[in-house]
Amino acid sequence: MRVLLVGGGGREHALAATLARSPALTALFVTPGNPGTAAHGTNVAIAMDDVPALVAFAQAQRIDLVLPGPEAPLVAGLADACAVAGIACAGPTAEAARLEGSKSFAKSVCDAAGIPTARWERFEDAQSAHAFVRLRGAPIVVKADGLAAGKGVVVAATLAEAEAAITAFMQHATLGPAGAAVVIEEYLDGDEVSLFALCDGETALLLGAAQDHKRIGEGDTGANTGGMGAVSPPAFFDRTTQETALDLLVRPMLREMATRGTPFRGILFAGLMLTERGPELIEYNVRLGDPEAQALLPRLRSDLLPVLAALCDGTLDQARLHLAEESCVAVVLAGRGYPGQPATGAPIHGIDRAEAMAGVRVFQAATALDPAGTLVGAGGRVLTVVGTAPTLAAARDAAYAGVAAIDWPDAIWRRDIGVGALERDLAARVGI
Repeated sequence: MRVLLVGGGGREHALAATLARSPALTALFVTPGNPGTAAHGTNVAIAMDDVPALVAFAQAQRIDLVLPGPEAPLVAGLADACAVAGIACAGPTAEAARLEGSKSFAKSVCDAAGIPTARWERFEDAQSAHAFVRLRGAPIVVKADGLAAGKGVVVAATLAEAEAAITAFMQHATLGPAGAAVVIEEYLDGDEVSLFALCDGETALLLGAAQDHKRIGEGDTGANTGGMGAVSPPAFFDRTTQETALDLLVRPMLREMATRGTPFRGILFAGLMLTERGPELIEYNVRLGDPEAQALLPRLRSDLLPVLAALCDGTLDQARLHLAEESCVAVVLAGRGYPGQPATGAPIHGIDRAEAMAGVRVFQAATALDPAGTLVGAGGRVLTVVGTAPTLAAARDAAYAGVAAIDWPDAIWRRDIGVGALERDLAARVGI
């Protein structure tokens, strides 16, 4: 099969490496890709949201399957344009992608389908939003209604934090159009996890689960980011519990979307909270997570490409996926200054040294080659170093050994990725 993978981050590097293992793959193109994806396919300089150019390229190259990595091209209508051109696309239509593109749309689907989720209200003017949070008090959650690249959610511990978020999103337009309207919802207490499934409109096939570390600082402090690391699987969220969550939070959504005439086909990422009442939905995303993909895909032992083809042709009920019973810990290295303005341009050395270690993989994201051909940092989240091992503790040790092998003067990273999961795992083993 000839495949076009859309995107250029760490998730896409992990996907490219996974697809490259498939005997069914005959050609892989990545748009725009990065220096890491170039090791597995051909990078093509097309912007990931330039839908007409992507479809024209797919037609010219006789692409059999388009795989969108990020959400932006899906919300822009990539799957719709592929359908018109007769090209299979493993992603939802623009209307179905509203599950991620609009927080209020996703909430309305949950309400219609009876899916447990936090109580919520939508606001289009800041004055009403401010009045609502003053009435409700804190803790409370303020979300930009539109796409905000993982930076549109503020879990406000105080009223002042909630009001600051409303002011930033709605009055100062720090997120642009994404924050013109906000969803304000009740705070849910519990363990947050990410659940992934492949969906063909009717069938939801479990891919696996991971736990992200969103805050910039150790101990889950500081600003929210796109994700500073991940663990797969979460120590407290086994396969049986994952399937139960699919029954409760995903399969009813598929039925509701089909009833509306906009069936969801693609990779679904359900962010959920394991509360005392049971799992409750936080949000839907219409693609793999980043860095969760980097922690999840190294555990995959099945050939992903035929399963993606089954997703496209509606035969997912006949497909199977197998994940190894091992642990992965993914540590993100970001540019100094992230999640604000990151430092860029400093050389990166030692990736080969890290990957020579047992169980260590390094996925590239915001990297580039300078005029001399040296790899340099070129953005916020730049590398993901992944350790894979039979135990969580060994996987964590491998990941941080890989981090130590990399020489990049601008790098910042969290030193506690997986610590909470390790504590939970140890507690479970000794019966605490």
